[in-house]
Amino acid sequence: MGLFSFIKNAGAKVFGIGKTDAEEEAEKTAEVLAKIATANKVAANNMSETINDLGLEIQNLSIIIDSENATVSGLALDQATKEKIILVIGNTEGIATVDDQMEVENITPEARFYTVEKGDYLSKIAKNMYGDAMKYPIIFEANKPMLTDPDKIYPGQVLRIPHIEE
Repeated sequence: MGLFSFIKNAGAKVFGIGKTDAEEEAEKTAEVLAKIATANKVAANNMSETINDLGLEIQNLSIIIDSENATVSGLALDQATKEKIILVIGNTEGIATVDDQMEVENITPEARFYTVEKGDYLSKIAKNMYGDAMKYPIIFEANKPMLTDPDKIYPGQVLRIPHIEE
């Protein structure tokens, strides 16, 4: 007898045995999409754990990640908590937008957000925002527990700048 060689992909297309190129591509795409969905769920769970570890009070927290976009919902204790939760999610690598669907139990004035630029430091930001560099502790306190040291901010980081009564 002997060993005979054949073109294995030709049989699949002629007799319907095996998978076509399109079926194989669709299967690979489905596998990639499943891996992305799993990674997004893991990231959302990690964000939820971080929010809980930081002691931010929110009921029925839900975070859904779709590509570089996150949607967050739940009932936050107050406006500051809501804003800190947005910052925890938004300051995560890979997240470009946060769709805020949260409600607030105790309504207070909204803070402004500021994106740190190269060369910024809290007293410089305080000078620009409040007209007084010595008010930097207000910004530091408003961003705790995400900030642990007033000297450790980085370009691209978004900070809460709370409204203060003059």
